[in-house]
Amino acid sequence: MDILNKLNIKPKNIDLYQQAFTHTSYSNEHDDSESYERLEFLGDAVLELIISDYLFNEKALEEGIMTKMRASYVCEEACATYSRELKFTNYIRLGSGEIEANETILADVFESFVGATYLDQGFLFTKEMVLKIITKYMNKGTDFLHDYKSELQELVQTVKKSVIYETINEQGPAHDRVFTCQVKVDNLIMGVGTGSSKKQAEQEAAKVALSKQVK
Repeated sequence: MDILNKLNIKPKNIDLYQQAFTHTSYSNEHDDSESYERLEFLGDAVLELIISDYLFNEKALEEGIMTKMRASYVCEEACATYSRELKFTNYIRLGSGEIEANETILADVFESFVGATYLDQGFLFTKEMVLKIITKYMNKGTDFLHDYKSELQELVQTVKKSVIYETINEQGPAHDRVFTCQVKVDNLIMGVGTGSSKKQAEQEAAKVALSKQVK
């Protein structure tokens, strides 16, 4: 895998990384393949520990602020962003019924990859790798948990306009649904967004509306 070379990983067990990119839909169709679910469970815990350790030792912050920052940089949107940056979509193995990797799958794969790296390379190597990926977002002040819906609501309330969210499309199997939502301000469509949940799709739609500087 090219991604292993890119991240300077010399695998001791290449099967772990194959598993990290294997979605349940693929493993259900191939008896010799195990899905990433167990690795995802482990990687989630390792990721939280790495970020917690970094914030505690490198940042002089209060507990509440550290908790918020950690939540932001390990949330689904954040992990999906890291996956896209690393072009993990080139390696994900999906079953025949899956069209493409959505936000949830991308986030899960990043966590499972962290779990695989931890088992294969140990904690210190994994910590260094993860921090190289994530700290640049911290340094830029990226907030993955920004509440665009609340910001839009506050903006339009000042001029007493109505805000309505509508789900206009749902697709994919039950365990991997993709939702498309639109937001209307005084019955005008101001933004459309997609996500693995209605909540996420609505946030994306609100983000688009805000980018148009709704007034």
